Amino acid sequence: MARRISAPYQSEPVSTLATWARNLAIFSVVAVVVSILIVRFGFLEMKPALATFFGALACAGLSILVGMAAFAAIWQNGSRGMSRILLALLIDTIILAYPAYLAVQYRELPAIHDITTDPIDPPRFEALAPLRSGGGTNSAVYAGLYSAEQQRRAYPDIETVQLEVPPQRAFDVALALVTKRKWLVIDERSPQPPRRIGRIEAVARTPIMGFREDVSIRVTADGEDSRVDIRSSSRYFESDLGSNAARIAKLIEDINTAVENANLKPVKKPHVPAKPQAKTVKK
Repeated sequence: MARRISAPYQSEPVSTLATWARNLAIFSVVAVVVSILIVRFGFLEMKPALATFFGALACAGLSILVGMAAFAAIWQNGSRGMSRILLALLIDTIILAYPAYLAVQYRELPAIHDITTDPIDPPRFEALAPLRSGGGTNSAVYAGLYSAEQQRRAYPDIETVQLEVPPQRAFDVALALVTKRKWLVIDERSPQPPRRIGRIEAVARTPIMGFREDVSIRVTADGEDSRVDIRSSSRYFESDLGSNAARIAKLIEDINTAVENANLKPVKKPHVPAKPQAKTVKK
């Protein structure tokens, strides 16, 4: 009697929706990276670069919707693909987490982009002014009293730095910190007579997208001491989401720390060789 051979085990097919959810998530990662490279290296104008970035976020959102549909399909027909759905959701969460945080910041923070320690007489953009003209950029002229009032309410700790050191020392400390941060220095003028006013103009970048934000630092004499005023302004967008205030606050902290550490450092006394003792001659 012939032995009956059972048909081989047939596994359930992989859900097409699960595959699409994973592929959309991977595509959104590629699009985000491309958009960041476009902004950082200036391959395209700002609007096409942002369109690419928001298109990537839209793909991530669509991937979540497709993943939810795939989960429902798997629940009903028992097809495979849950690992692909979980991978897609993980990628989508990573991509959308930071933009979601920025959206919360946008709702909570004032819609201003020009922050300074001296709203009455803010440090000017002189060398940077040509870079802020045309092309949808923000003006080099200070935003005005409305912006100053909004800043006072949101960032009351942004104030002029008073230092008990000469202006040249304050200028050197500020320039060293700017160089350490690898900001692009456009102009620097030390507070040497007869000017007595030191200026540093530099370009900073936001951490992820690399948006350009311009910084102007002014060092003036205050008797034997010095005053340091800082201005940081976004080149694009009406709201900076707090980036300029955070930059100024950190720079103020580092300037104060550097000056305090320098003042507390013990002064090295010159080494004086010991005088040889005179030999007593016995008579």
